[in-house]
Amino acid sequence: MTAAAVSIDRAIAADAPAVEALLASASLPLDGAAEAIAQAGVVARENGAVVGAAALELYGEAALLRSVVVAADHRGTGLGRDVVAAAEALAREEGVRDLYLITETAVDWFPRLGYTPVERAVATAAVGASIEFTTVCRDKGVPMVRRLG
Repeated sequence: MTAAAVSIDRAIAADAPAVEALLASASLPLDGAAEAIAQAGVVARENGAVVGAAALELYGEAALLRSVVVAADHRGTGLGRDVVAAAEALAREEGVRDLYLITETAVDWFPRLGYTPVERAVATAAVGASIEFTTVCRDKGVPMVRRLG
């Protein structure tokens, strides 16, 4: 399976159930995912089916990258990298300069895409109102940042 047969587009609210199903299958948090996908998200589709996604929570010139997920049978194809790149492009369109995330499961993967660990206090000051920081990963996870511009 290659990522070449997959298209990546801006998400719409109707994509939320499919994205939530992918998140659940990957044991990733669902809290706030539907709202984030509808506000500023991207989805990867193959033959009409959602096979990957990422969402942004926007906070002015900062944003939180969240709900990055790829269907199990598409992992290892480069689709995850493509989905993150599409989310970063959307973030730039929205005027985001600093893109944060918090992860427990992809601590070794995101640095390969240009993300660097950051002190929790720095991330919290920028995107601390996000559900990821206030509820889901309040006490766990590694905050990271990528400067977009």
